[in-house]
Amino acid sequence: MSAGKSVAIGKKVPQLSGTTDAGTPLDLASFRGKWIVIYFYPRDSTPGCTTEAGDFRDLYSKFRRLNCEILGVSRDSVASHARFRAKQQLPFALIADTDETWCKAFDVIHEKVLYGKRHLGIVRSTFLVDAEGILRAEWRALKVPGHAAAVLEQLASA
Repeated sequence: MSAGKSVAIGKKVPQLSGTTDAGTPLDLASFRGKWIVIYFYPRDSTPGCTTEAGDFRDLYSKFRRLNCEILGVSRDSVASHARFRAKQQLPFALIADTDETWCKAFDVIHEKVLYGKRHLGIVRSTFLVDAEGILRAEWRALKVPGHAAAVLEQLASA
Protein backbone atom coordinates (compact mmCIF):
# COMPACT_ATOMS: atom_id res chain seq x y z
CA MET A 1 0.00 0.00 0.00
CA SER A 2 1.44 3.39 -0.88
CA ALA A 3 2.17 6.09 1.65
CA GLY A 4 -0.78 8.25 2.57
CA LYS A 5 -3.30 5.55 1.66
CA SER A 6 -5.21 3.85 4.37
CA VAL A 7 -7.84 1.22 4.84
CA ALA A 8 -11.48 2.14 4.30
CA ILE A 9 -14.71 0.73 5.70
CA GLY A 10 -16.26 -1.70 3.23
CA LYS A 11 -12.91 -2.43 1.54
CA LYS A 12 -10.49 -5.33 1.96
CA VAL A 13 -7.60 -4.71 4.32
CA PRO A 14 -4.12 -5.36 2.92
CA GLN A 15 -2.68 -8.83 3.43
CA LEU A 16 0.00 -7.86 5.89
CA SER A 17 2.46 -10.10 7.65
CA GLY A 18 4.56 -9.49 10.71
CA THR A 19 6.41 -10.97 13.65
CA THR A 20 4.66 -11.80 16.92
CA ASP A 21 5.90 -11.38 20.47
CA ALA A 22 6.98 -15.05 20.28
CA GLY A 23 9.23 -14.23 17.32
CA THR A 24 7.05 -16.23 14.93
CA PRO A 25 5.69 -14.99 11.60
CA LEU A 26 2.02 -14.10 11.36
CA ASP A 27 0.03 -13.43 8.20
CA LEU A 28 -3.40 -11.75 8.21
CA ALA A 29 -4.51 -14.16 5.47
CA SER A 30 -4.26 -16.99 8.02
CA PHE A 31 -7.26 -15.50 9.83
CA ARG A 32 -9.61 -15.82 6.85
CA GLY A 33 -12.89 -17.23 8.12
CA LYS A 34 -12.59 -15.38 11.46
CA TRP A 35 -13.28 -11.83 12.50
CA ILE A 36 -10.23 -9.90 13.68
CA VAL A 37 -9.82 -6.96 16.02
CA ILE A 38 -6.58 -5.16 15.21
CA TYR A 39 -5.77 -2.57 17.82
CA PHE A 40 -2.86 -0.16 17.59
CA TYR A 41 -1.36 1.27 20.76
CA PRO A 42 1.56 3.63 21.42
CA ARG A 43 3.85 1.68 23.77
CA ASP A 44 4.13 -1.46 25.89
CA SER A 45 3.82 -1.13 29.67
CA THR A 46 2.49 2.44 29.74
CA PRO A 47 -0.64 3.08 31.83
CA GLY A 48 -3.20 3.55 29.03
CA CYS A 49 -1.79 0.74 26.92
CA THR A 50 -1.71 -1.63 29.89
CA THR A 51 -5.34 -0.82 30.71
CA GLU A 52 -6.42 -1.28 27.09
CA ALA A 53 -4.61 -4.63 26.77
CA GLY A 54 -6.15 -5.77 30.06
CA ASP A 55 -9.64 -4.82 28.90
CA PHE A 56 -9.24 -6.85 25.70
CA ARG A 57 -7.73 -9.71 27.77
CA ASP A 58 -10.67 -9.71 30.17
CA LEU A 59 -13.19 -9.89 27.30
CA TYR A 60 -11.13 -12.29 25.17
CA SER A 61 -13.33 -15.36 25.77
CA LYS A 62 -16.39 -13.37 24.64
CA PHE A 63 -14.61 -12.29 21.45
CA ARG A 64 -13.59 -15.91 20.81
CA ARG A 65 -17.19 -17.11 21.22
CA LEU A 66 -18.05 -14.72 18.36
CA ASN A 67 -15.33 -16.28 16.13
CA CYS A 68 -13.01 -13.30 16.57
CA GLU A 69 -9.28 -13.07 17.19
CA ILE A 70 -7.49 -10.04 18.68
CA LEU A 71 -4.13 -8.66 17.56
CA GLY A 72 -2.31 -5.83 19.32
CA VAL A 73 0.15 -3.78 17.25
CA SER A 74 2.81 -1.26 18.22
CA ARG A 75 6.30 -0.28 17.09
CA ASP A 76 7.90 -1.94 20.13
CA SER A 77 10.36 -4.82 19.68
CA VAL A 78 9.59 -8.53 19.86
CA ALA A 79 11.40 -8.68 23.24
CA SER A 80 9.40 -5.76 24.65
CA HIS A 81 6.15 -7.35 23.45
CA ALA A 82 7.13 -10.71 24.97
CA ARG A 83 7.73 -9.12 28.39
CA PHE A 84 4.49 -7.08 28.19
CA ARG A 85 2.39 -10.06 27.08
CA ALA A 86 3.81 -12.30 29.83
CA LYS A 87 3.42 -9.71 32.59
CA GLN A 88 -0.17 -8.88 31.57
CA GLN A 89 -1.06 -12.52 30.80
CA LEU A 90 -2.41 -11.60 27.38
CA PRO A 91 -4.03 -14.54 25.52
CA PHE A 92 -3.58 -12.91 22.09
CA ALA A 93 -0.55 -12.10 19.93
CA LEU A 94 1.21 -8.75 19.79
CA ILE A 95 2.74 -7.69 16.46
CA ALA A 96 6.14 -5.99 16.54
CA ASP A 97 5.67 -3.42 13.76
CA THR A 98 9.21 -2.09 13.97
CA ASP A 99 9.25 -1.08 10.30
CA GLU A 100 5.80 0.59 10.60
CA THR A 101 4.29 -1.45 7.73
CA TRP A 102 1.04 -2.10 9.61
CA CYS A 103 0.92 1.41 11.07
CA LYS A 104 1.28 2.98 7.62
CA ALA A 105 -1.28 0.66 6.02
CA PHE A 106 -3.84 1.67 8.67
CA ASP A 107 -2.67 5.32 8.78
CA VAL A 108 -2.24 5.48 12.54
CA ILE A 109 1.04 7.42 12.80
CA HIS A 110 0.41 11.13 13.22
CA GLU A 111 2.00 14.12 14.86
CA LYS A 112 1.40 14.20 18.60
CA VAL A 113 2.39 16.64 21.31
CA LEU A 114 3.81 15.39 24.60
CA TYR A 115 5.01 17.87 27.21
CA GLY A 116 5.03 20.59 24.56
CA LYS A 117 7.24 18.61 22.17
CA ARG A 118 6.00 17.44 18.79
CA HIS A 119 6.75 13.92 17.59
CA LEU A 120 5.31 11.26 15.32
CA GLY A 121 3.55 8.52 17.23
CA ILE A 122 0.84 5.92 17.04
CA VAL A 123 -2.63 7.34 17.58
CA ARG A 124 -4.57 4.72 19.56
CA SER A 125 -6.91 3.11 17.01
CA THR A 126 -8.88 -0.11 16.56
CA PHE A 127 -10.17 -1.84 13.44
CA LEU A 128 -12.79 -4.59 13.13
CA VAL A 129 -12.27 -6.85 10.12
CA ASP A 130 -14.83 -9.45 9.05
CA ALA A 131 -14.22 -13.10 8.13
CA GLU A 132 -13.71 -12.15 4.46
CA GLY A 133 -11.03 -9.55 5.25
CA ILE A 134 -13.33 -6.51 4.84
CA LEU A 135 -13.00 -3.59 7.26
CA ARG A 136 -16.37 -3.21 9.01
CA ALA A 137 -15.68 -0.63 11.73
CA GLU A 138 -12.92 1.64 12.97
CA TRP A 139 -12.24 3.71 16.05
CA ARG A 140 -9.57 6.39 15.78
CA ALA A 141 -8.05 8.61 18.48
CA LEU A 142 -10.13 6.69 21.00
CA LYS A 143 -10.30 6.83 24.77
CA VAL A 144 -9.52 3.59 26.63
CA PRO A 145 -12.33 3.38 29.24
CA GLY A 146 -15.14 1.23 27.83
CA HIS A 147 -13.48 0.86 24.43
CA ALA A 148 -12.96 -2.93 24.38
CA ALA A 149 -16.59 -3.41 25.46
CA ALA A 150 -17.75 -1.09 22.64
CA VAL A 151 -15.79 -3.13 20.10
CA LEU A 152 -17.34 -6.35 21.45
CA GLU A 153 -20.80 -4.80 21.23
CA GLN A 154 -20.17 -3.78 17.61
CA LEU A 155 -18.98 -7.31 16.79
CA ALA A 156 -22.00 -8.90 18.48
CA SER A 157 -24.37 -6.75 16.41
CA ALA A 158 -22.61 -7.50 13.10
